[in-house]
Amino acid sequence: MNWLLVIAGAMVGAPLRYLTDRAVQSRHDSVFPWGTFTVNVCGCLALGLLTGAVAAGAASSHVQLLVGTGLCGALTTYSTFSYETLRLGEDGARMFAVANVVASVVAGLGAAFAGVSLADAFWG
Repeated sequence: MNWLLVIAGAMVGAPLRYLTDRAVQSRHDSVFPWGTFTVNVCGCLALGLLTGAVAAGAASSHVQLLVGTGLCGALTTYSTFSYETLRLGEDGARMFAVANVVASVVAGLGAAFAGVSLADAFWG
């Protein structure tokens, strides 16, 4: 049963990642990977909120598998972040590569913290 929950979440997360990435990136005339940045930060926020909800007893382990492992796992992408950062460096856009690393880590951690804080405010 658990693996079906993960699959169901991933079936939503993967296309959501692709569609969000394309929609966001098409609105920016920049080499910076805004689409990947957006899905990763949104995924961190969602996972932080979910983690806080589970810790407060407001969400079950089944929801954690469906949304956390399945949806967020397919929505976010460390491999694409890594590839795009390397590509920026190889293409001579080293400042964009550094900015991508710093902004992704800071925004991702900040979003996860904000999610946990929101969950605490709702259910804590």
